[in-house]
Amino acid sequence: MMIQTRYILTASVLAAAVSTPTSAQTVEDDVIIVVTAQRDNATQVINGGEAGVFGPMPAEDLPFQLRSFDETLIYNQQPLTLGDVLDNDPTVRTTYGFGNAAEQFVIRGFALFSDDIGVNGLYGIAPRQLVAPELFDRVEVLNGANAFINGAAPGGSALGGSVNLALKRAGRRDFTRATVGFVGDANFGGSFDVSRRFGMNNEWGVRINAAYRDGEVAIDRENRRTKVLGAAIDYDGGALRAALDLAYQEVRVDGLRPKVTIAGFIPQVPDSEANYAQDYTFTELRDIFGTFNLEYDLSDNAMLYARGGARDGREDGIYGAITVLDEATGAANGTALFVPRTDNNEALEAGLRSRFAVGPTSHEVNLGGNINWQLNRNAYDFLYGPGFAGFATNLYDTPQLPLPSSSLVGGDLNDPFPIAKNRLSSLFVSDTIGLFADKVLLTGGVRYQEIRVEGFSYADGARDTVYIENRWTPVVGVVVKPAEGLSLYGNYIEALQQGPVAPIDPSLSNTGEVLAPRVSEQFEIGAKYAIGRMFASLALFQIERPGEGVIGANADRRFGYVGNQRHRGVEANVNGEIVPGLRIITGIAVTDAELNGGLNVVGVPDFTFNGNVEWDLPFAAGFTLTGRITHTGEQFADNANTLKIDDWTTIDLGARYVFVAGEAPVTLRLTADNVFDNAFWASSFDSFAPALLQGAPRTVRASASVSF
Repeated sequence: MMIQTRYILTASVLAAAVSTPTSAQTVEDDVIIVVTAQRDNATQVINGGEAGVFGPMPAEDLPFQLRSFDETLIYNQQPLTLGDVLDNDPTVRTTYGFGNAAEQFVIRGFALFSDDIGVNGLYGIAPRQLVAPELFDRVEVLNGANAFINGAAPGGSALGGSVNLALKRAGRRDFTRATVGFVGDANFGGSFDVSRRFGMNNEWGVRINAAYRDGEVAIDRENRRTKVLGAAIDYDGGALRAALDLAYQEVRVDGLRPKVTIAGFIPQVPDSEANYAQDYTFTELRDIFGTFNLEYDLSDNAMLYARGGARDGREDGIYGAITVLDEATGAANGTALFVPRTDNNEALEAGLRSRFAVGPTSHEVNLGGNINWQLNRNAYDFLYGPGFAGFATNLYDTPQLPLPSSSLVGGDLNDPFPIAKNRLSSLFVSDTIGLFADKVLLTGGVRYQEIRVEGFSYADGARDTVYIENRWTPVVGVVVKPAEGLSLYGNYIEALQQGPVAPIDPSLSNTGEVLAPRVSEQFEIGAKYAIGRMFASLALFQIERPGEGVIGANADRRFGYVGNQRHRGVEANVNGEIVPGLRIITGIAVTDAELNGGLNVVGVPDFTFNGNVEWDLPFAAGFTLTGRITHTGEQFADNANTLKIDDWTTIDLGARYVFVAGEAPVTLRLTADNVFDNAFWASSFDSFAPALLQGAPRTVRASASVSF
């Protein structure tokens, strides 16, 4: 009751502060303001987006699946992390990394690490582990292999799909927006966002946005604090365009509810709000990052472009782990791990895009190159106590215990030295040929990719591994438009991926080793159809690559490549406005993921479904009702396919109300995620030991925004 009262008072004060109408304002003016604000707040999907080397592209012209969630969704849903945004996508599921608050995403059954998320089209620039959504204007999701489009992901993931984040820049309309909000039990915060254009022709733009929130979320004793600040200045002089984007992010999570390692059985799910973490566990992340973009039109049909970016990241944390030993009682073994880490990354890309005609055919040529440097310094301290024994704990009744003593240290904890230096470089060229007045688009391209990886010893920092691999990887795509609004497409693409890194685990003989690069290939066909304000897409795909896992036993137990991994599936998406005021975002994904021709891949559900609905009530001006249903099918939890977690379904409900205070629109939002407070194992996806991630409990979110 106290929490609800605090929020209601906050929202009321904000509304009252701007509620005095001007004498010249009329009822008709108020109606126009409300209708405009309600329309501007409508959550929608942009079909298409930034397609890497191809540049901004509408969905119907691409032989791939690409869609974007814009900032209206972020404001309306008040997400704490990027994973909350991607929960709207039926083809994406969110899980955690090994033992910390590291979101990773499952697309077409393959991992997308947070390390491999792009920012303004560049890899290595996004914050690692957790990304705060408030800094970004769009979240762009591309399904399928994309090594030609974006280059090889430096972390070795992104095979099933990629995510690109577009930092906020000034639009064509000036505004100032302030927001106060509340999430979970006691997580309060606020944000502001200012956008201005100036100059004789509005050629200069400035945008500044910031957010702060802190407090306990819906999970007991889990506290999250986020500070972000973004600033952008851009220039549009017609033929010459430039933009500088800078951002700061600081995130701290205390008492993170960890993944649960299992030992031969699936334990009963604890209460939805239960937290089996130790109070000493924490994750603290700090990132300073930015990009610079430059474009110059040589003519109406040719453009030179260049972009660069850099990131300075620092991580610190004591990460907890729990392994359940007794199915009936929940008795478990607990451990802790301390890992200090810093990252310094840089990226550059430059190229030429040109469009011209040769006889009856059109050509769109892209050529250029990019390079990405990454330097990682880290160390580790296994806090397992004497003899690596860990400590006794319990999944259902967790005692709070002192931090265990150190069992094994790797590297310099006070001043970690370099552990990995990576350089990924490539050259690319493509031509999209348009036939029959661009009713048929044929794309052919090739990228020369080189990966150089240096590994250094934790013992003394000496270089102990180095390899350089290179490969020509092709792409072929076709788009056929047989009727208005209908596009049929197909693609074939190969990719050279950096090898995965062996987890930090004392039972492995090659902890921290970077495996050699591997090659994958994808076949895909599909269709897209736009009618009115609705858009539908269908994709059928197959992706193959060498598998990965733990091999050997005892002293020879190591992480390496295991057999062949093949994923086949079908994806269908529908979004848009069915009738004025009624909008949907919905879709399904069916995935058959096999390892070595028989066993199902751990953590890949065979069926997923999402359905988002928004309805602007025609009989109540300013009111919008929202709802979402999310379903995820069964998932195997072990490589032998003897353990399986149940399917699960959650329902989210909410509402928005827009009204006029003075001459300013005010938007009030209230949502409840997992409204029936279901307790469930959400994911069993893990690259190493069988482990389960519990789904979030009922989470209430409320906010009030005023724009002026």
